[in-house]
Amino acid sequence: MADWKQIGETLKSTLRLRTEPIGYKKYDSAEEMGELKDVFRFDHAYTFCQAIFMARVAGRTVAVARDKKLITRCSQFHGLHNATEEEIAAESKMLSKTWIGTPEEAVVQLKECPRIPAGKGVALSPLTRNSYEPDVVLVYGNPAQIMLIMNGLQKEKHERFRFFFVGEGSCSDHLAQCYNTGEPAFTVPCYGERSLGQVADDEVVIALPPDAVERSISGMKKLARFGFRYPVSPIGGFADPLPMFASIYS
Repeated sequence: MADWKQIGETLKSTLRLRTEPIGYKKYDSAEEMGELKDVFRFDHAYTFCQAIFMARVAGRTVAVARDKKLITRCSQFHGLHNATEEEIAAESKMLSKTWIGTPEEAVVQLKECPRIPAGKGVALSPLTRNSYEPDVVLVYGNPAQIMLIMNGLQKEKHERFRFFFVGEGSCSDHLAQCYNTGEPAFTVPCYGERSLGQVADDEVVIALPPDAVERSISGMKKLARFGFRYPVSPIGGFADPLPMFASIYS
């Protein structure tokens, strides 16, 4: 297993992150999940974005089991429950009274949301205290910090990143999208993540497959040699940029 504690510390120090980068793991056996140590479990109803908050802000390892405490909508997205057609129909009526214009459009939204196939349970933990190999790594930060993560990936191997936003339920756009495709997934957190998960106004999120994390760090280290690091150095709207360009682009 990779040294996730060191990887987490490097991400935090390189980008001066306010909150912990965290690892998500789906478990397909209760026995394997039972090996987690010093876990936090909710004793009341909760949303998945609240579980993310407990990991990235409170620094806890959160165990999420297949029980009735996690609301159904969240359990359908993140590896705990496979949605039925009846559940989608019922949920579409609810969404059509709030975020979506009609029940028919709400069904389309719900069917477009990426979903992780159900297992026995999932865990979320800060990388700096991780005891397992994560399936997905989540990093919350301001746009400049997340930009540099993507720049680091592009330094090692260029790719044009795509952006998804289903609206309310955008956690599926990062976590489930990355899990299902094995590719980085960037999005703007939705109202629910900001209200219940306490995502700040200036925060966005990227989900990374495990092998992309060290690739991004390697690329960011190379970019830092040119002065491309966080925080971004301001040049100024009235400045002559040519001397700076000459020093970097020779």
